[in-house]
Amino acid sequence: MPRPASPAAPETRLPDGPAPAAPGPAPSPPPGPRLPELHLVAAARPNLPKIAALWHALRENPMGARPVILHTGQHHDAAMFGDHLADLGLPAPDVSLGIAGGSHAELTGRTLMACAAFWETRRPALVVVPGDVDGALAAALAARKLGIPVAHLEAGLRCGERDMPEEINRRAIDAVSDLLWAPDQETAARLLAEGHSPRTVRAVGNAMVDSLLRALPAARRLPLPGGLRPGGYGLLTLHRPANVDSPAALAALLRAAGEAARRLPLVWPLHPRTAARLAALGDALGDALGDAQGLTLPPGILRLPPLRYGAFLSLMAQARLVATDSGGLQEEAAALDLPCLTLRPSTERPVTLLSGANRLVRPEDLPGAVEEVLQGRWPAARPIPLWDGQAGARMVAHLREALPGLGASLGMAPGVAA
Repeated sequence: MPRPASPAAPETRLPDGPAPAAPGPAPSPPPGPRLPELHLVAAARPNLPKIAALWHALRENPMGARPVILHTGQHHDAAMFGDHLADLGLPAPDVSLGIAGGSHAELTGRTLMACAAFWETRRPALVVVPGDVDGALAAALAARKLGIPVAHLEAGLRCGERDMPEEINRRAIDAVSDLLWAPDQETAARLLAEGHSPRTVRAVGNAMVDSLLRALPAARRLPLPGGLRPGGYGLLTLHRPANVDSPAALAALLRAAGEAARRLPLVWPLHPRTAARLAALGDALGDALGDAQGLTLPPGILRLPPLRYGAFLSLMAQARLVATDSGGLQEEAAALDLPCLTLRPSTERPVTLLSGANRLVRPEDLPGAVEEVLQGRWPAARPIPLWDGQAGARMVAHLREALPGLGASLGMAPGVAA
C-alpha cells in the first residue's frame, strides 16, 4: 500500500459511488409442502455482514430450508439499512418488527415480546442470532422460551468487563444457544472450558471476513474524496459509552486525535450514537476542550456523516491505520493487515492482539502509536487461521452435522464434516 508522507488536505464529502445490485428474493418454493425456515436475525447494521455470510452460503449450498431475514428494528434508519443490504448483496428483510428506541431494558423487553408473538404464528426450524446487541439477546431468549433451536453466530467473545451491556448480552446468548459458532480456535476452546458441549461448539471462522472479501473488489473501485490518497490518512471511529458519554473522556480522545492528526489526517465518519452525544454534550464538551466558541474539531480531523457499507470499506481498505473503539473494525483491520489502535482498556477479540494487527491504546498514547506506524515500526500481522472467507460454508456444514433431528426434517444428510 503506498504511504505518501504529505497528503493534501481532504475535502468534506466521501462519495458513496454506485452500489452493487442486490439479488432478487430467494426463489419461491415449488408447489407442495412449505420449506422449513431458518430465521437470520438482524437487530443492528453491524449484524448484516455476519448474516450475509450465512445467507450467501445457504444459497450456494442449498439444504432444503429457506433463509429468512428478520430485522428487529434496533437500527431503524431505513436508507442506511437498505444501503448496507445492497452493498452486501442481500435482499430486503422478509420481516421487519420495527422495535427501536428506549433503554436497554425497554428495547430488550419489547423486542422479546415482538419476536415471541411472531414466532408463535410462523415457527422457524432454527433462529440464528449474530453478535451481542440488545435485539440479539431478545431474539435468543424469545426463541428459547418457545423451544426453537438457537445458533449464536460470533459466540464465545469475552472482554471481562461484566458491567458492559454487550458482555452481558453475549454471555446470556451463549447460555441459551444450541449451536455456538466461534470465530477462531481460541474462542472455541474458551466455550469448551466454560462447560459447553463439544457437539454444540464449532470454530467456523469470521463471518465478517467472508463479507469483507466478497465486497472488497467493488469497494476498492470506489473513488476517495478529493485530496485523500491511499495510505495518506487514518480512519477514526468512536461510539462506545465509555468514550463518548462523558465530556471529559470524549475531550481527552479528541485532544489526542488532534495531536495525532498533525502527523496524519484522520477521517471520522460519525456514528449516529456519537452524533447524538455531541449534540447532547454541547457546551459541556466545548468547556472540556477549552473551546470558548463551542465544539470545534482540531485541525486535521475530517468529520463525515455515517457511511454505507461499501463506502466505509473503501475508506478503511485504503487507510494507513485505524483508530477505533469498535469490535468489528478490529477484526476487519486484522483481515486487511491494517494497523489497528483500539481505544479501549480491553477487547473481546484477543486473537487480533495475538496476530500483531491490533493494540490497546490509551488516549494519551495515541499520537505516539500513530508515529510508530508512520515510522515503519509496526510489525507485520500474522494471518488468523480460519479467516479465509469460508465461515458461511462451515456454518452450513455444522448445521448438517450437529442437528440430526433438524437435518432429517430438512432431508439433509447427517454426518457431513466441517
